[in-house]
Amino acid sequence: NGVDFVKRKEVPECARGSVARLFDAKLSETALVPNLSFGINIVLDGLSKGQKVLLLKEDYPSLRWPVETRDMDVCYATIDEHLEDNILQAVEKHKPDIFMFSIVQWLSGIKIDFEFLKQLKFKYPNMLLVADGTQYMGTEHFSFKDNAIDVLGASAYKWLCAGFGNGFMLIKEEVQDRIFPKTIGFNSADTFDSKPTDTRFIKYFEPGHQDSLAFGSLDQAIKKVEQIGIQHISEAIKSRTQHAIEGLIEKGLLPNASKSRKDHSSIVNFTGDSQLFKKLAANNIICSPRGGGIRVSFHYYNTIAEVDTLLKLL
Repeated sequence: NGVDFVKRKEVPECARGSVARLFDAKLSETALVPNLSFGINIVLDGLSKGQKVLLLKEDYPSLRWPVETRDMDVCYATIDEHLEDNILQAVEKHKPDIFMFSIVQWLSGIKIDFEFLKQLKFKYPNMLLVADGTQYMGTEHFSFKDNAIDVLGASAYKWLCAGFGNGFMLIKEEVQDRIFPKTIGFNSADTFDSKPTDTRFIKYFEPGHQDSLAFGSLDQAIKKVEQIGIQHISEAIKSRTQHAIEGLIEKGLLPNASKSRKDHSSIVNFTGDSQLFKKLAANNIICSPRGGGIRVSFHYYNTIAEVDTLLKLL
């Protein structure tokens, strides 16, 4: 009935407001999507033809595959301890129109330097910066307004602890005229009397009925973050991660690519084989075999004692 319809519309709008508030973005820049993959594909289909895209080798498949399977001119930079230098050299050599990357690498946990992105944007102002924040958003304070990134998408199941089926896209107003989304549906309309041509840019990302349970979960997850305080969450994550990194360096288990980074993310990949992975799993250490090593991640609810348990097992 009409009342239920109004309530179903209210829940996503509350979630939109929470996303915009937490990440310092405008409502007109904030779209709700089921996941990053959905949002990235809409962006790519909305770009004009013949553009050159710079990717990072071995970046998350949901970033690489949508580009690599389209008729686009693709070039690459290498992910290692010299990530920013590699990117700059690739940009200077290939002159890409778009640079697509993950803020934090899913395999290694290497985090891109935001100050570097500002310098890159200053030097190449017309290059579109498109980022995946799934492995990052919710780990520390982030201002979309003050960041050099033009388009940022994320699935919210990771650090925001919002479950599956919800995510968001943040697209700066000043670059919205460079993207022409083709997705549209009746949910894109503001009223029953709206015409397709009246559709606001951000609503092209929301063509059909929104999942009120999924986006209600995202809204509540963000309110939980705000209740605890993103600064407290960030400090807790950094203290646990730093304790783990120091212990792994002492044991000679942290690769150089991570060891030499001045600001590492909350994801750590250390040296270990399948036998060690089975041992850790058998001792209730939640980890994943990734990129030839073993990946662990630390959140605010983990304790220093739990990190010590991991280090003792190693």
